[in-house]
Amino acid sequence: MHMASSSLWACQIHFLPYPARVNDESHSCFAPRLDKKQIEDGLEFAPKFDKNGLLAAVAIDAHTREPLMLAWMNRESLRLTLEKGEAVYWSRSRQEIWHKGATSGQIQKVIEMRTDCDQDAVILYVEQAGGGACHTGRNSCFYRSIHPGSPAALRFLQQND
Repeated sequence: MHMASSSLWACQIHFLPYPARVNDESHSCFAPRLDKKQIEDGLEFAPKFDKNGLLAAVAIDAHTREPLMLAWMNRESLRLTLEKGEAVYWSRSRQEIWHKGATSGQIQKVIEMRTDCDQDAVILYVEQAGGGACHTGRNSCFYRSIHPGSPAALRFLQQND
């Protein structure tokens, strides 16, 4: 799925295939989770949130394909991401919606979104604006590699300038 414009992703479209199954989530831009076949082989997005109401979201640079960050989304932040065409996450530490870059300028414009087979995680291919994605000032939060040993060691892939 490519996000050509945010208007294509407006959540006013209802993806409910069975009006008889309308429930309190019918106003949502997400389909209800009906069965395994629908989840794994269907063409409707029916995300599965964990017991805390979250799903993992990995942001990847759309051009270099390098990982940028791992964050979490709740139902509202996922809906806002689809509507805005920019990454919106749930801050677990602040317990609030976090529009990435709203204050820092490090906006993540979503180019494409993917979900995994059981729809409990998403990948966002983004164009990163305003500097790096990491709060440390680096391009990526994944700036160290892990090397086996006792104990395991970390090596920097990117120094913080």
